[in-house]
Amino acid sequence: MTLDKYITDSGLAEFDELDKVLYLAFYHLKKNSITEFSQADAAKWIRDQNMGNPNVSRLGTKLKNSRSTTRGSKAGMFCLHHKLLTELDGKFPQLSQKSQEVLDDGTILPPALYDKTRGYIESLAKQINRSYEENIFDGCAVLMRRLEEVLLILSYEHLGIAAEIKDAAGQYLLLEGIVKNAQGNAKLGLSRNAKPTIEAIRKLGNYSAHKVTYTCKREYIKEEITDFRALVDELLHKAGILK
Repeated sequence: MTLDKYITDSGLAEFDELDKVLYLAFYHLKKNSITEFSQADAAKWIRDQNMGNPNVSRLGTKLKNSRSTTRGSKAGMFCLHHKLLTELDGKFPQLSQKSQEVLDDGTILPPALYDKTRGYIESLAKQINRSYEENIFDGCAVLMRRLEEVLLILSYEHLGIAAEIKDAAGQYLLLEGIVKNAQGNAKLGLSRNAKPTIEAIRKLGNYSAHKVTYTCKREYIKEEITDFRALVDELLHKAGILK
């Protein structure tokens, strides 16, 4: 749970000054392992969320007099009382659970390209970026291959030509077969640069997924980034997802 969502869900903006601090202290305890805080920390938390500009000294007095706080390990530091922790744990159990949100810096695919497309496309794009940023290059290559496959199939479906990449049983071909068809399919109409790129990305992901002694390196992916971005943009348009 992000801080913005926590503030919205708790109705924090409507609380009085002291309760805002107590709830923010609970959030920072759970998410950032901040077990003690000062009156200056508390005032900064409120200012950072644009919920006022507290008088630090007066806020410190409120914290000292509150039954919801206890003294910290040093003078001027506060902790949340066990009773309040138990109460807020009951209200917000999700803060004790590890978030599944993937945070990325848009290294391979910029957020402007994939934001507000479709949930599963956004998820794959974020995982591609994050795996590259964390040096998980084999995983990144496989995910790039997967996104390519997804977008190619969506493009065929949008254009009403999905039957051209299905076998006699009505199942989609393996990506190798889809790529071969896509490179020569006039109805799909891939650009000149996209045709070699779809094969390059397919190979990159295949090696990482299936070649026993192979290990993907940063430079292998880096040299494909510009073309991969252009490919994703092109296929998102052909799939009718971007206009």
